[in-house]
Amino acid sequence: FDAAFFRISPLEAQMMDPQQRLVMELAWSCFEDANVRPADVAGSDLGVFVGASNSDYSRLMQDAGTEVEAHLGVASSLAVIANRVSYFFDLSGPSLLVDTACSSSLVALHTAIQSLHRNECSAALVAGVNVICHPDLSLAYHKAGMLAADGRCKVFDSRADGYVRAEGAVVLLIKPLRRAIAE
Repeated sequence: FDAAFFRISPLEAQMMDPQQRLVMELAWSCFEDANVRPADVAGSDLGVFVGASNSDYSRLMQDAGTEVEAHLGVASSLAVIANRVSYFFDLSGPSLLVDTACSSSLVALHTAIQSLHRNECSAALVAGVNVICHPDLSLAYHKAGMLAADGRCKVFDSRADGYVRAEGAVVLLIKPLRRAIAE
């Protein structure tokens, strides 16, 4: 992660939740894959919709005894993920984080599509991210009986006995079909 490239101080980059890093990097890659130059969308109404729920990186930093610095609040905030992307690429469309637990990414996509239909933005980056970096939530969910005993998802199956936590990240660029075909 090149902090200087993303206009982030070295101290802030050191404290930054890896979910923020991942979405920034994947947003850049998404533009590359879509053959969109970031300079061409700067100043546009392109929206940013991020689905994320897990914010245990700050707990990991507390456990490590990291001293509280001015950048800590921003660097460890989920709410900042979408805004950091909007700021870096100079986007002026809606910029928001959606936290609906396991459905966060899907609800972020749904919200972006609604925003496109309402002409609140002409295109949107939609992201989903989850990084598990502290064991507390997994332990709590296990103790509550929420996790599948064998570590396997069995959705809509009579043998279903819980869910499985996972990590990952994705960024998509979406736009109305007619515009996508025209471009």
